[in-house]
Amino acid sequence: MGSEHLDFTVGVVGAGSMGAAVASGLVRSGAMDASQVSVSNPSEGKLEPLAKMGVSTFRSNASMLQGDVQVVVLAVKPQILPAVVDEMGKALQGRLVISIAAGISLKTLEGLMPSSRVVRAMPNLPVQALSGATAVCVGSSATEEDARRALGVFSCLGVAKLMREDQLDAEGAVVSCGPAYVALVADALTRRGVEAGLPAADVRQMVLSTMCGVAEQLLESGENPRAYMERVTSPGGTTAAGLRAMEPGLVDSLWVGVDAALRRTAELSGK
Repeated sequence: MGSEHLDFTVGVVGAGSMGAAVASGLVRSGAMDASQVSVSNPSEGKLEPLAKMGVSTFRSNASMLQGDVQVVVLAVKPQILPAVVDEMGKALQGRLVISIAAGISLKTLEGLMPSSRVVRAMPNLPVQALSGATAVCVGSSATEEDARRALGVFSCLGVAKLMREDQLDAEGAVVSCGPAYVALVADALTRRGVEAGLPAADVRQMVLSTMCGVAEQLLESGENPRAYMERVTSPGGTTAAGLRAMEPGLVDSLWVGVDAALRRTAELSGK
């Protein structure tokens, strides 16, 4: 998670789950003061928790953009994004605009906002816990400084990496879908523990704590997961027996699952 204090202002359009995660995460991570963050949303109820953090809140997008907003994050549903952009009109001119709307290409975004510098970002759900992953790809008119700012915003929420747009389908099938895959492994281990006689709540908490600890160790050390597995596996021991029985089927299932997600992505996009 990035800890650098960011030297610009951000306005988030939309206070749904992702919009709220971005706005609150910028403050909670310490990357921005609340005074640097603004949010607009028609629903007062969704704005209240952010207002309590000291974030400036607006019921109108136009009102928010009248202030000092250098970077605009469009956190609205794909089907309403064109109408939202059209409503904001000239207020977006000359600004860096980051869209997190799934499935809307840079080409389409640049057509909707020809006078803006455009970036796409694809965050996954754990950004809500400041431990997510986001792919960032920049449009044709975006500058190196724009890329730095976009990466800065999403690095506060976990890990953010610059990618080409043609890499986003694979990133989505592996990383954006990844939280569900990891949750499935946690659920399977928990259910088997319960069947073996362990208390459900206790084993679930222990499994999740273990998964969290492994992830933190691997991130902090940079160690290859395969090397980590070998380090915690005693020759001829119980872990070795479990891995030997588990690995072929588990790896095959994960690869088949990613391939299925890729095929569905292609179907949905008409490729």
